[in-house]
Amino acid sequence: MKSKSIAAPSAGGITMPYQSADAEARLYAKVQWRLIPFLMLCYLGAYLDRVNVGFAKLQMLNDLKFSETIYGLGAGIFFLGYFLFEVPSNIILHRVGARKWLARIMLTWALISASFVFVKTPTSFYVMRFLLGMAEAGFAPGVILYLTYWFPSVRRAKALSMFFMAIPLAGIVGGPLSGYIMQAFQGYHDLAGWKWLFMLEALPSLVLGVAILFYLENGIDEAKWLNDQEKALLKHNVASEGAHKVEHLSIAAFVQDRRLWLMAAIYFCVVLGQYGLTFWLPTIVKKAGVQDPFWVGVLTALPYICTIIALPLIGMSADRRRERRLHLAVPMILSAAAFLLLPQLSSVSASIACLSVAAAGILSASSMFWALPSAMLGGVSAAAGIAAINCIANLAGFFSPAIVGWLNDLTGHSTAGLVFISLVVFFGVTLVFRVPAKTVNR
Repeated sequence: MKSKSIAAPSAGGITMPYQSADAEARLYAKVQWRLIPFLMLCYLGAYLDRVNVGFAKLQMLNDLKFSETIYGLGAGIFFLGYFLFEVPSNIILHRVGARKWLARIMLTWALISASFVFVKTPTSFYVMRFLLGMAEAGFAPGVILYLTYWFPSVRRAKALSMFFMAIPLAGIVGGPLSGYIMQAFQGYHDLAGWKWLFMLEALPSLVLGVAILFYLENGIDEAKWLNDQEKALLKHNVASEGAHKVEHLSIAAFVQDRRLWLMAAIYFCVVLGQYGLTFWLPTIVKKAGVQDPFWVGVLTALPYICTIIALPLIGMSADRRRERRLHLAVPMILSAAAFLLLPQLSSVSASIACLSVAAAGILSASSMFWALPSAMLGGVSAAAGIAAINCIANLAGFFSPAIVGWLNDLTGHSTAGLVFISLVVFFGVTLVFRVPAKTVNR
């Protein structure tokens, strides 16, 4: 069977030969292997520094005499800083380039994360979480925007699913590592284990922040590892899909676009479920009957291993079938059902199995969601739109731990919080089917 050919444009005065579909696939594989593993490592560091507070909680609350409500509010305040600085961050990235701006983001949050060692009061906890959110704002939406410079929407679901595999990898690596640090370093140099946790887990972000300056290119034109024909083909594919995207002409038109608000609402529901999982997973495992911090860490890694398997399979299926809505809705349904079932389980093994379904579903949905807005927006609209959707939706990261913590304190157990998460995710599914299939299934 003959492979499909595409007409290639001219670039820099060079007329390109026709490229087969197989050759084009190899080119995109080359781009993926150059960019995605490194960006995954960076996001792994970001996510580790963002959610290791869930493990620190196991010791920190007792040491500092914090309640579940104080913890939940502090965990969520991170997202207020995120909300305020995310859109400006993405616009700056679009103007000054990804290399310098992503490096700045990583170096700043690494220093702030290590500074959690000085937290003593609820107020200092709230301030540090807010500063961490402010520092990290723009990294994930910045990378999503950056990938639109390289991949057309028809190839982006796979690239995004690979990038978002950093979240379960952070759980796989971070769980046992966090448990080990808290256990092995407890009392070392008269510091609590949770303080060592914040200091040591900030080091990877610090190193990777420096590495970005030497490794990452701002776009296709700067890539010395591509020849002129490869650059021209990549730019042609990105430019040709630009004709199908929305490019808002004014701020008013941007704000009045109902599709942006629908996207933000959908992602709000996904994010609420995502952080309901990540901020409370260690606590759920501990309450299931596991007391040793190291084994809590090991068992929390298991749901993320299931997610590692699910993410690329769902992403490849979405690209192959060119279908986005069901590939987002079905994982959300499975996750919501698992959250609803979880309070009824009493054994550790059953709880871990249910948490695995919840994790695989909600984190796959988090990845698959971005195939929707990135298929519709282009140019500066993409920079502002992706960041706006992400920052509005990430307010769920504030409400999720705050409400769940309050419900846990109010009722004395976690059932009400998990039911709340389940209902919100189910509601998000209904919103997914309000997105016209023809606008995203390309």
